[in-house]
Parts: sequence; C-alpha cells; structure tokens
Amino acid sequence: MLLRHLRYLLAVADHGGFTRAAEALHVSQPTLSQQIRQLEESLGVDLFDRTSRSVKPTDAGQAYIECARRVLVELEAGKRALHDVKDLSRGSLRLAMTPTFMAYLVGPLVRDYVARYPGIHLEIFELSMDDIEAGLADDSLDIAIAFTPVRNPDIECIPAFVETLGVMVGREHPLYDSASVLTPDDIAQLDFALLAPDFFTRLSIDEYFRQHGITPKVQIEVNSVSTLLEVIRHAPIATMLPEAIATEDRALRRLRVESEAPQRGAALLRRQNNYHSAAAVAFMNLALGLGNPSP
Repeated sequence: MLLRHLRYLLAVADHGGFTRAAEALHVSQPTLSQQIRQLEESLGVDLFDRTSRSVKPTDAGQAYIECARRVLVELEAGKRALHDVKDLSRGSLRLAMTPTFMAYLVGPLVRDYVARYPGIHLEIFELSMDDIEAGLADDSLDIAIAFTPVRNPDIECIPAFVETLGVMVGREHPLYDSASVLTPDDIAQLDFALLAPDFFTRLSIDEYFRQHGITPKVQIEVNSVSTLLEVIRHAPIATMLPEAIATEDRALRRLRVESEAPQRGAALLRRQNNYHSAAAVAFMNLALGLGNPSP
C-alpha cells in the first residue's frame, strides 16, 4: 500500500464517485479504479459499494477512510516539523480568531509578533467557533483564539484572559458624554444595534439581558462586527460588545451600568497530541503574556 492509495481513497469518498474523483486528481478513471481495487485486494475487503448508482463506502470502508484521514493529517504535521526552524528566522503560522477578537485583539498581537519574528509568514482567518474547531481538528489551522468551552475533546484549551462586555455608544448618541450610571430600566429604554443571533457573542448578550429582566429594543441586527461598529459611529444607537473595543480613536464610549457586566473566558486553542511548530509556540507565549488585551 502506498500513500497514493490513501489519497485516491479519500478522493473517491469525498467526491462520491470515481468520475469526479478522477477529474479532481487529474488521472483517468480506469487508473483510479485500478488503484482502489489494488488497495481493496491488499486489505482483503471491499471499501466501496458499487451496486448502487452512487459509490458509497461499505462499513469497513468508512472505518478505514476515517483512519486514512488521520494518517494524512499526521503526515502533514510531520512534514511541517521537518521544515520548522527553531530560531524563527523563517516559518509559517495559520491563525484564526472569532469576529469580536478581530475587532480589537488581532492588531496589537500581529504588530508585536511581526516585530519580533519578521521572517514568519502569517495566514489569518476570521472564523466562527464551529469553523475554528473544524480547522484545528483537520490540521488546516495551527492555533486560534476563541471562547471556551469547546466541544471537540481533541482540542486543547489554554486559558488566556477574561473578556468583559459593555454597553457602548458613538459620538452621535446623546449619552456619549454622560457620566450617569444606567439602571436595567434605563438600558431597556435604549435603542440597540446588535450582532445577529447566530453569533456566540450575541448569546452572551441575550443571557445578560435575560438575567437582569431587560427586554432590549433591538432595531438593527448585523452579521459583521465591522459593519456594526460603522453603524454605532454614525447613528444615535447603542450596542454591546467587548469593552476593549470602546476607545477614543474609534469614537466609541462605554457607558457605566449598575448591573454587573457579563464576562467570558477566552483561550488559545490548538489540536492536542499534535506537532506544534516553533512559530505557533512563540505566538502562544506572546498571547499569554498579553494579559488584558489593549491596543
């Protein structure tokens, strides 16, 4: 059995048939079929059910496919290990963050990281929690900053800092210069623009409102943090986001509230029992030393 056999096997499984798999692999269909048959003969089992119109894995095939995926992931990790440079004069790092962290944390972290390790090539992705977990699991990401807990037991969570959410407004809002402390009743009278309900941050916001008996007047919902910030800057409307986002250069101000602000744990995430490059370890150490993030 060769590594080629495993790649061909996964191509057939992922494309649902030999024709499309052969096209993706740039080989002829007879060649692909012959290679899969060789693999089956070496294992002594049928890996695919060819009796139906679509090609589907047999039970044995499905089990072997899952093992093959893990093998290829480990081999790719091994390849990166061979090319890893311990002095960080070169290398690469695939980093992901959830959207709210992108709004205030990615800038300072990347600034400091690039200043220390200018030879490292960075790939930065803004992803949902689900996509981050999937990317770490299939080894398409090296490290991520996101919320805890995670659902995948193969992902290691290293606590980094506690993030506090706050009510904030832009200069167009009448409360921008106010020093008053808002009660839950005051908050209930504000017009809000919030992230869409499928954001992890929105879940925390809704729970805060529920705990304090607040029925917010949500006039606007958006699916982008950057869009939400633009709305707040230019309209007399409030929002709720991580406190660190409310800075003078963004023309945002956090309002004082009577009720305790919601907090949530932020962590560095990486795949357990995986090779961690020098570039990834250096980023982790930098992020853990950041403490409470600030611009």
